Amino acid sequence: MSGAGETWMWAVLVLVGFGFGSIPFGLFIARARGVDIRAHGSGNIGATNVWRVLGRGAGLWCFALDAGKGLVPTVAAGLMLGVAGDGSLTNAQSGWWLGVGVAAVVGHMFSPWAGFRGGKGVATGLGALLGIFPYLTIPTLAAVGVWMVVVKIWRLVGVASCVAAVSIPVWLWAWSYALQTREGLGSFYVGTGVLAVLVVLRHRGNLARTIAGVEPRIGEPLDRPSAEAHAGGADSDKHG
Repeated sequence: MSGAGETWMWAVLVLVGFGFGSIPFGLFIARARGVDIRAHGSGNIGATNVWRVLGRGAGLWCFALDAGKGLVPTVAAGLMLGVAGDGSLTNAQSGWWLGVGVAAVVGHMFSPWAGFRGGKGVATGLGALLGIFPYLTIPTLAAVGVWMVVVKIWRLVGVASCVAAVSIPVWLWAWSYALQTREGLGSFYVGTGVLAVLVVLRHRGNLARTIAGVEPRIGEPLDRPSAEAHAGGADSDKHG
């Protein structure tokens, strides 16, 4: 494929990534139960708030679907352009590939189907980075380990998500030694840094509540919709 043709394909895949990421699964899952998730808990449509408001089953479904909408575009892009598992990426190729994942995260955060509101990007970002094989798959799995340790110690999802996101460029640096290459990875360092900043910014409310000592920990649910809330789910859309 010519340089111009490859660039055109990458540009299309970035738009596809945004489209996938913008699907508001949390909103759909909650509406199927007669609830506007934006009117409960933190008002977020991501998996954490769905879990707190609607329970573990709904939260797990939301997490899996949100991760999938990041994973599918990056895996598809890697296979279509022949860069998955390729040991000789250029910085341009790695930049475009990560751009597909970033577009999915941005689509999730600012979904046009949910009034340009959305989730905080953790599950979608996780799926997107796992799909960039092998360069970001292992660093992302290592960051998941960091998340689990932080959650185990403090039971604070927001803090754990921020620490895990910030750790990914560090794990990438370590993983580059195992790969025995640093060529073409520059864009991955920049991109994972940008994603880390986005995740931290989207969690600034959580961090502020953590500092104030009022952030709910795992096992401390926010409000669950009452029967009246289920019945009035359609009306609450007006305030979303």
